[in-house]
Amino acid sequence: MQLKTIKIKNLITENNVFLAPLAGYTNAVFRQMCYDLGAGLTVTEMVSAKGLCYNSEKTRDLLLTTPAYGGIKACQLFGSEPEYMERAVKSGAVAPFGIIDINMGCPMPKIYNNGDGSALMNNLPLAEKIIAAAKSGGKAVTVKFRIGLHENNIIAAEFARMCEGAGADLITVHGRTREKIYSGEVNYGAIAAAKNAVKIPVIANGGVFCKADADRLLNATGADGVAVARGAMHAPWIFAEICGKPVPDKKALILKQIDDTVKYYGERFACVFMRKMCAFYIKGIPNCTEIKIKLFKASTTDEVKEIIQILSF
Repeated sequence: MQLKTIKIKNLITENNVFLAPLAGYTNAVFRQMCYDLGAGLTVTEMVSAKGLCYNSEKTRDLLLTTPAYGGIKACQLFGSEPEYMERAVKSGAVAPFGIIDINMGCPMPKIYNNGDGSALMNNLPLAEKIIAAAKSGGKAVTVKFRIGLHENNIIAAEFARMCEGAGADLITVHGRTREKIYSGEVNYGAIAAAKNAVKIPVIANGGVFCKADADRLLNATGADGVAVARGAMHAPWIFAEICGKPVPDKKALILKQIDDTVKYYGERFACVFMRKMCAFYIKGIPNCTEIKIKLFKASTTDEVKEIIQILSF
């Protein structure tokens, strides 16, 4: 794919290969690692706008950034009440961030049934009000959404036009419907329709697990860039591969991630989180099932590191 910068309001990204926000995964250390590997933009896990307004400590923890992060900082907010979105974007908690990304695509029942995430694709007037509320904070505003709720109601182009009209500076389109969750083929045509419907930058999302996938997604949709989600969970070095950068020693990369996660989040969190991440990283290597069993029995990060040390990536 052709690498290029993307202008988002008054901000310019380093390239057009982004790390998509992933609930439970894109913490500060993981975002730093992906940025160092070449990601042109990374986004926090989704954060409740209402939670920020009520000073939830857990919610604010999701907005942690590492001091070394040198790129544009972007946080993702979700919520279906414009008044809370406006209060959240004007709060001190998001002051360090240059971009507010609004989640209008999460398909999970807990979010959807509360009227948030992809449920907003049922109510374009309300979605429009939420974007306008986010714009009141003066920051660049982006929106991530799906192509529709189900296959017989694809509204990617219509929703894209609404986002642009409400003031969004960029949109990211996941090429699956809400009912598909993360399975099935990506609908390139629907993403292309969204791209052709607006003048703001459009980022295509879905099904990128290698450089060839990124090339195919960009070529088939005409989008301005790609956002990598689950592909980054399995192999964060995908950013180096797509961007044509040397892939660093994977074992050293993982060990550093473990140490940094302990540093910023503490031993208990780091042990549980890195067991989960390493289970992704070892997929495909010999005896990975047996290694996973050992990983999930590890009770300290030192034990996790011992397991990783003896592997060949």
